[in-house]
Amino acid sequence: MYLPSFSLEGKLAVITGATKGIGRAIALSYAEAGADIVLIARTEKDLVSVKQEVESYGKVAYTICSDIKSYTYIIDKIEELLGSKPIDIWVNNAGMNIRSQALDVTEEEWSQIIDVNMRSSFFLAQAAAKKMKHNTQGKIINMSSVGGHVALRTGVVYAMTKSAIIQMTKNLAMEWGKYGINVNAIGPWYFPTALTEKLLKDEAYVKDILDRTPLNRIGKLEELAGTAVFLGSDASNYITGQTLFVDGGMTIYGF
Repeated sequence: MYLPSFSLEGKLAVITGATKGIGRAIALSYAEAGADIVLIARTEKDLVSVKQEVESYGKVAYTICSDIKSYTYIIDKIEELLGSKPIDIWVNNAGMNIRSQALDVTEEEWSQIIDVNMRSSFFLAQAAAKKMKHNTQGKIINMSSVGGHVALRTGVVYAMTKSAIIQMTKNLAMEWGKYGINVNAIGPWYFPTALTEKLLKDEAYVKDILDRTPLNRIGKLEELAGTAVFLGSDASNYITGQTLFVDGGMTIYGF
């Protein structure tokens, strides 16, 4: 058998920031591939909506309504919901950006972005690994960005955190490989989400993006979700510590 399984049938995945944009796309692709899902997001109404979408695939959906910065609460709720049930896949998708110029960054912005993008991602990955090590298997997928690899024009603190995610992914893969845990990251370029909606309505801005993208188009969410399915499936069992850039070729040369 030379074609490994891309199925997620029988697996349980936890996804943060699971109700909008990239997170929702990953949740629905995972359900379509066969996984039950724990959905984590801040808005109860959105959680109910995506839960129903997941269940339309015949899969089980659990919900946790919480800000990602309250990661100790999330960890406690995971234990309450799942008990000894193993977690097969953990996707650290939740994140934020404030597009300030470096001279304008405030301490409040700094702390907010660091807390969401770095602190929460690390401690949630740690919690996932503590459960996964007992089963000697698991997949942790962190959401980085092309901004963690090449220099962009604004959002220096965001870029710093996404660069840190790439290095964190490498270190965690090194430490946790002995437990059968794969740790990888995804680095997106531009996709249609609530965070990019306003920018993608600016024709000049979009032209600038496309001029720097060899495939000359904005990505589709299903193209990013497919990468997440791959990294969560048995097809990626011998891949760890890597950041897979889903960027239409942008990082070939960057800005």
